[in-house]
Parts: sequence; C-alpha cells; structure tokens
Amino acid sequence: MLHKYACHNDHIIPLEKVRLSPGQAGLLNGWGLFTTIRIYDGHPFAFDRHWKRLSTDAERIKLPLEYKAETTQQRLFDLIEANHVDQGCARIYFIYNQIGYWVSDEPMPNVDSIIYTADLLQRKGVARLAVAEHGRYAASPLAGVKVTSWLGNVWSLDQTLRRAFDEVILLNERGEVAECTAANIFCVRGEEVATPPLSSGCLSGVTRSVLLEIAGEVGLRLRETPLTLQDLLAADEVFITSTTREVQPVSQIEARELPHVRGPITRRLAEAFSSYVAKSLQDSKSILRAT
Repeated sequence: MLHKYACHNDHIIPLEKVRLSPGQAGLLNGWGLFTTIRIYDGHPFAFDRHWKRLSTDAERIKLPLEYKAETTQQRLFDLIEANHVDQGCARIYFIYNQIGYWVSDEPMPNVDSIIYTADLLQRKGVARLAVAEHGRYAASPLAGVKVTSWLGNVWSLDQTLRRAFDEVILLNERGEVAECTAANIFCVRGEEVATPPLSSGCLSGVTRSVLLEIAGEVGLRLRETPLTLQDLLAADEVFITSTTREVQPVSQIEARELPHVRGPITRRLAEAFSSYVAKSLQDSKSILRAT
C-alpha cells in the first residue's frame, strides 16, 4: 500500500494532489526510468548504487537527468520522515516530459521527478518458478535498462500467478536464462555459484551487484556465465534476489522440485548479505550523526 505523501518535483504533497498530464509524452510512452529502494529502520539502503544505475540508464535512453544525487537523497529522507516509514520501500521515477509529438504547452520541467514510499512486500519463504521462452530480447538497445514501460514484466508475472507460481524465469532469444520479471537468478553446483551475465539481457540488480562483491569474503566463487534451463534444473541450489526479497531460495522450477531448498550456500550468501546491509546502515547513520 502506498503511503500518504509523495515528493513531486521537490515538493512533498499528499498523494492525491500529485498531478500528471497526458501532455507529458514520456508518461504515456513509457520514456522514463525508475528504481526501487529498500528502507531499513528509516534509512534507504544502497542509494549510491541505485543512483549510479539511474545515471547510467539515463545516458543510454538519452533522458536529461538534471537532478542531483544529493538533492534526491535528501528529498527521499524528507519523504521517509513525512510518512513515518520504519520498514518499507521507496520508488524514484524520472519521466521525460517534452519528447515526441504528443506534448502540451503546459509549464512543466523537462523531466518530472516522482518519489513515493510503500509498505514492504511480504516475500518470505521459498519461491516456485515458471519458465517463459522469449521473455527477454538481449539484442535490444534497451536490454538491462529499468524503464517505466514495464508491461512485459507485469504481464508475464500476472500469467505466472494465474498458474499458481511465484515468479517466472525469462529466457532470451538464444534460449539462455536471463532473469525473472523482478529478480536476478543464481544457481549453485558444489561451492560454485553462477548467475547470467548482463549480456543475457538481465538487469544489473543492486542485490546482485552486492553478492558479486562479497561472495569471495565468505569463501565462495561467484561468476557471471551464460546459463541454460538445464543448468538450473541440474543445480544443487537455486535462489533469486531483489531489493524487496533480498536472497530467496527456490523450491521448484515448473514441475521439477529442487533437491536442496535453503541449502548451505544460499544460507551463507543470505547471511553475508544481511551483514553487509547492517554494516552499510551503521556507516550511513554514523555519517548522518557526524553532519
């Protein structure tokens, strides 16, 4: 559930007062970017990582990102305080207004900024995954960009939920595993962990990037390598990651039940990620106290 207040172009206002217009061409065409940030104990996690991805994606889709990281982060803190968020999540959107033909002459910024917070999605336990062919097009110039034209993901997930699965593995045009609609995917063989490379068409998830950095610290080798569906079905363990689910074990892929659910490697990485989050938040709070 969304919270009472939102931040629209640097102004915190009641959610129902946020006005968007059909004259904002990027709004209806899906020419925009977004990211979802986890909030722990009233503090946004890994803002710098999210901002780096937003900036990179803005360059790729030629969206003039005129907002500053420091200002956006402060507005996010202000909104968290206004909505009294302890545990939850936030979304930051940038919508390209004045692009294409279907624009109005209303006074508006070149790019709209919208930030809102919401309750945390409950994604505890294990995940059961379906499979969809041609769910990702790795050759697309927009592959791996978190754009607001999100229908492909929402539609695929809706079809999956109708089949009583929790998420769906999206294969690319080469038949390789790319990702899920809102999660990256990993598999374990022995003590080696693998995840699809960005060339598969997957998103560079923040949780994914953290695990790639810290796996070696807990004695694991985590590599990016092309994966097939058979690699997942033959794995000892499979898990998925995202901002809202952190590290979630997988119990089933289509009709195949996996042999080791909540296996030792999945648990080790989940614990390492939790420790990373705790340290990151402690460091963030120390910096805030110092300023």
